[in-house]
Parts: sequence; structure tokens; C-alpha cells
Amino acid sequence: MPQTLVEKIIAKNLVSGKPLPGEFVKIRLDRLLCHDVTTPPAIEMLEKRGIRKVWDKEKIVVTPDHFIPAKDVKSAELAKKLDDWVREMQIPNYYPVGRHGVCHTIFLEKGHIGPGMVAIAGDSHTCTHGVVGALSFGVGTTDVAAAIATGEVWLEVPKTIRVIISGKLQPGVTSKDVMLEVIHTLGVDGATNRIIEFSGEVIDSLGLEERIPLSNMAVEAGATCGIIPADAKTIQYVEARGLKDYAVLQSDADAEFEKTITIDVSKLEPQVAYPHLPSNTKPISAAKKDKIKIHQAYLGSCTNGRIGDLREAAEVLRGKKIADGVRMIVVPATTDIWNQAEAEGLFKIFTAAGATISTPTCGACLGGHMGCLAAGEVAIASTNRNFIGRMGSKESKVYLASPRIVATSAVAGFISD
Repeated sequence: MPQTLVEKIIAKNLVSGKPLPGEFVKIRLDRLLCHDVTTPPAIEMLEKRGIRKVWDKEKIVVTPDHFIPAKDVKSAELAKKLDDWVREMQIPNYYPVGRHGVCHTIFLEKGHIGPGMVAIAGDSHTCTHGVVGALSFGVGTTDVAAAIATGEVWLEVPKTIRVIISGKLQPGVTSKDVMLEVIHTLGVDGATNRIIEFSGEVIDSLGLEERIPLSNMAVEAGATCGIIPADAKTIQYVEARGLKDYAVLQSDADAEFEKTITIDVSKLEPQVAYPHLPSNTKPISAAKKDKIKIHQAYLGSCTNGRIGDLREAAEVLRGKKIADGVRMIVVPATTDIWNQAEAEGLFKIFTAAGATISTPTCGACLGGHMGCLAAGEVAIASTNRNFIGRMGSKESKVYLASPRIVATSAVAGFISD
């Protein structure tokens, strides 16, 4: 029987059930990703039941990232709980403060995930790792606890929507713009409990890290995972990071997709998602006419905090100044990216322009700290969500865009290209 890529991955890791859409199956995990918010409660669940073990310490990857550096006593206690547990369980793949980073970025950066693998985390943007042809998805805290102890997870086998990206991107248009257009087309619930499988000539032309926003923001259309079938770029990427235990799988030519959508991006402009939904997008030409004054420009997150994103913004900011009344916050996604940006002289460009640079953290992306918005303030951000109150006050507004548009808007003082 013909199978989609995800159905093949599920079949490969099947413990029980039938790998058919709509069926509930138990599958074996290849990796479990843990951070400082959802993992400590999972640990407590296990401890209350007298369970003080992990199923495989080599397959668990841990980094504090959401409230790091700790913003208050409660977040410090979460980080300590995580740290104590890692040391008790002797988990080797641990990235504490000083070697830390946004969990989804560090998971890829350090070579912990690859084609054909299954991974989960207590975080909705775990779908990011579909970029390397993996089935990776977010779960609740109870599932995290069960996975720590057993290395298994239950899943309703999802149907797959195939999204073909055709045409050729115009200068200044990025994969972030493409994904905002995809979300606009599907809607924020258009792929709920589905897999989005991306393909097409535009996908083929993008570098591996350029593809990340597509998989990362699949959940913004409701998807369980946004998967990109592995190709030569994928294999080069994961093997350069020392990963060997992977399996390159592809959807069968006659696999049954729920539907196929083709989006020609040849005439696509840079996109801006207006409050308060990622699907509420307009082209930059329309946003410029609206003269939207901003107070904060935020560059970072698991969506667009990589070295390529920082370089793109620095190219815009070189020799320029941030507009009066605007604060720009730059957050490299991991310690390695921070070090690389500093070595390349990007920080000098940012600070000369008037921007400030943070340690790696999820921080302001989720309204945690280090960049929250006050009532009435407006931000343009390279992040993934702009729901009401997402970055602070419920009376603030967040617009989403690419790193380039974030930087140009910081200089202009209003959303601009």
C-alpha cells in the first residue's frame, strides 16, 4: 500500500497499532528534547510515582531556554530542578547556561536529529525539526513524563497536506515570507492534526537553514509537523554534525495526500503579519502605506535567530542608526551563533546602529522577559506568533516579518522595506 513520508516513519518506529490515517499508534522515540518550562513538572510527575529513571540517557537532549537567564525566583527554581535532574540521571547531552540556546535551534545545530527519526518535546515548535525529514512534534507534560520513562509516545496518525512552492523568489524575499503566505493560504487552523509536506523548486533552491522557518511555523497553520523530505543538502548538514543513525525516506509516488496546494511565489513581496494572527498578512507595499509606527524591533527566536538571519539584518544596519524612539533587541539563538556573530563583527554593526544584544533566550518571544511590551506599544518581530498579549501587555501589538524587514523598520521607525 502506498505511503506518505510520515506514514513510513511511523511504520519504522511502530510499537503497536496500524500506521493508517486516523488510527492511534504507539511509536518508539529516537530523541526527547527537554527545556526549563515543561520538563520540571514532568519530572515531578514521575517522582511522585517513585520513578527515578530515564529510558535512555543518550537520547535525551536538555537545555534551559525559555526564562534564561532566570527572570525571577520561580524560573530559577525551574532551572535548578532541571539541572539537578540532569546531573542525577547523568544525561550527557546537556547545554546549560554558557553553552545554552533556544532548544529547537540547538537540537539541529548539535546534530541530534536527522531524516527518518522521531522526536518530541513539550513545546509546540518541535515541528521545526521536520526540516531534516524527521517526524517531530510537540506534546503535553504528561506525554513528556511518559517518554522520559519509556521512550514511547501515542499519536493519532495524521493525514498529509502537500504544499508545492513553485516559481522563483525575488530579491529581498525570504523563506519567512513564503511561510507567511502559506499560513495566509491555509489559515491558522487549515492544517490542524495534519502534516504539511513541503516540496517544489523553491524548496530545492533554499539552503537547509533557510528552510527552517517553513517547518518551524507549520504549527501556526495548526499542523503537527512541517516536513521537508531529505535531499543532498539535508544529508550534508546532518553528517557535518556527526549524525549517522538516520534513514532517508520519501513519500511514494502514488501516496495519497489529503490535498495538494501549489503556491507560485514569483511575484511575492516581503510579507507582514498584522495583529493578532500569523495568517493576517499583507504585502510590505501595503504595510508601508499604513505608516505603522513601531516602538520595538525584535530579531531572534527559533524562527529567525540563526547566523544567516543576523547577517541579513547587519547588512541593512551597517552605517545606519536605529530611529529615535525605537529599541532594537538582537537575540542570537544559541551560544555558538552568539560567538560566531561576535567573531564576524556583527555585534559592532548592531551596537553602532543603536541596537542591544542579548544572551540566547526565548525571552521576549513569548512575553517572558528581556523585551516585553507595555500597553500601547507596537513591535515588529522575526518571531512566529503575534497573538494578543504574546510579547507582553494585552494592549500591545505585534507584527511578524523577516529579519530584513525588522532591520529596515528599526531604521525607519515604522514598518518599511
